[in-house]
Amino acid sequence: MVSNPVHGLPFLPGTSFKDSTKTAFHRSQTLGYRNGYAIARRPTVGIGGERLQFNQLSQAELDELASKAPILTYGQPKQAPPADFIPAHVAFDKKVLKFDAYFQEDVPISTEEHYRIRRVNIYYYLEDDSMSVIEPVVENSGIPQGKFIKRQRLAKNDQGDHYHWKDLNRGINITIYGRTFRIVDCDQFTQVFLESQGIELNPPEKMVLDPYTELRKQPLRKYVTPSDFDQLKQFLTFDKQVLRFYAIWDDTDSMFGECRKYIIHYYLMDDTVEIREVHERNDGRDPFPLLMNRQRMPKVLVENAKNFPQCVLEISDQEVLEWYTAKDFIVGKPLTIFGRTFFIYDCDPFTRQYYKEKFGMPDLPRIDVSKPEPPPVKQELPPYNGYGFVEDSAQNCFALIPKAPKKDVIKMLVNDNKVLRYLAALESPIPEDKGRRFVFSYFLATDMISIFEPPVRNSGIIGGKYLGRTKVVKPHSTVDNPIYYGPGDFFIGALIEVFGHRFVILDTDEYVLKYMESNPTQYSPEALSSIQNHIRKQEAPAPKLENKQNEEDPGMQELEALIDTIQKQLKDYSCKDNINEAFQIYDTEHTGYVDRERFFKICESLNVPVDDSLVKELIRLCSQGEGKINYYNFVRAFSN
Repeated sequence: MVSNPVHGLPFLPGTSFKDSTKTAFHRSQTLGYRNGYAIARRPTVGIGGERLQFNQLSQAELDELASKAPILTYGQPKQAPPADFIPAHVAFDKKVLKFDAYFQEDVPISTEEHYRIRRVNIYYYLEDDSMSVIEPVVENSGIPQGKFIKRQRLAKNDQGDHYHWKDLNRGINITIYGRTFRIVDCDQFTQVFLESQGIELNPPEKMVLDPYTELRKQPLRKYVTPSDFDQLKQFLTFDKQVLRFYAIWDDTDSMFGECRKYIIHYYLMDDTVEIREVHERNDGRDPFPLLMNRQRMPKVLVENAKNFPQCVLEISDQEVLEWYTAKDFIVGKPLTIFGRTFFIYDCDPFTRQYYKEKFGMPDLPRIDVSKPEPPPVKQELPPYNGYGFVEDSAQNCFALIPKAPKKDVIKMLVNDNKVLRYLAALESPIPEDKGRRFVFSYFLATDMISIFEPPVRNSGIIGGKYLGRTKVVKPHSTVDNPIYYGPGDFFIGALIEVFGHRFVILDTDEYVLKYMESNPTQYSPEALSSIQNHIRKQEAPAPKLENKQNEEDPGMQELEALIDTIQKQLKDYSCKDNINEAFQIYDTEHTGYVDRERFFKICESLNVPVDDSLVKELIRLCSQGEGKINYYNFVRAFSN
């Protein structure tokens, strides 16, 4: 470069000369671009390339000189001017925090790698709190790299908050757009800035290595020349010699598991193993003979062969350190083949002889693996819940869809429409209950009981149905094994307890006596005699009255003929069995007479055809003085 000839001359009038060596007179650029952004830069040379003389002081020293005020000797010192406001884009211009991070990416379709580690650089721009993620380009990686996330403010959560430099540190995870980045380290400027702001940085971490990349760095696999073992000699020596073992696979610990039997064949000619399944009659399994085809069984695999695609390719000697041999099959010890543990409990005679000659095992024991059958579980019914009958509730324990309990159809057909009726009184300390009377109806077909209370005028108690048809449990029976009232429990003077209420039997109808005489085995002698004696007491006055009427009234023959005529005409009358009971309820003294008003009310309640001419004549013949009617002769006309 030619030096300036007029350099050093004094700048005086007449001594300034034009430098003839200058060829460029343009001004230097004060703007530039970096990463696509316009930035200002200070020029170092002037017009024509002449070097500029600029101040060597730093910006901090210049600011200090600008704000420094001289101290006066006399008078109060002047207040220092306030510091100028510096906007963030000026104060933090070109100040960027840099963090080293990585994220893990799954590789679903690959036989060599399951995931990969991708390194990134996270930049935080202090001037506008924006961030960007840049992935360094790796040559021949096959992955689009470079700008991973362009510069922008990144959301931290769903509430609208954004990441700030206070949220960044070493050794933490940050989530950006659903992808988690692990920050491991930062540069020196970032460390100094964060420490100056009072943030305690975590210790740096090592960058995680990509397993596939490290695998590529390993040397190529070395192949070993196979041995010169004579397989032909083994084939000729041990041809058609097979060791047979009997084994079980106990999988009862798992859900729906069971204990199954298998036969293991070991072929001495080529050291292959075959597992056959033992099928039993009606075992419910498909008749597949083989569980595992004949093949060599690896015992110990090479460490790198754990991810080997065994279902696609055959396993060679390079992937296996040790194979299963005959010495591994021992009676009485478990054996694990492809993750399934078999227990060998027996073998055939040829196998015993082979182990005796080859390995010196004279006696191989036979182990009994049969399991005793568990004792039958006694099915106990749960306690009675109180709803319905015990038989109905027990059906819920016998089937998923309960069915109605079976009924005794023969008993229902034989005893259809057979009802035993009793007159009872309520045993109660309440005075108002002393005169209450009830009619018990025992249905022989279903062993059910119903209670009816006849209405009494001006008694203050509403009569009618007192208890619907149901089975009544005896008071001293248990809930799980109830004992119901039967026909033998009803007799004169018997105490019947119905759901906490006690009744005393006072009277019965004639059908009860006939039923007891025809079925004496169901009743005790005392019960049978009590009914017979009570019936005799009721019938005792009747003959005397009839004889007296025959002696005093010459028209008794007319009465008998009229009763016979009414019986023939009204033989299908529906309420004829209840007429005698209705009159006996109101005839408490058993005199055989009721007043006329009560007589017609009873006939009206039972729908007795009193308007019939024959019935009117019968009422006239049965009428006595003092307004009373002899209902014994009247009932005879309507009895069977």
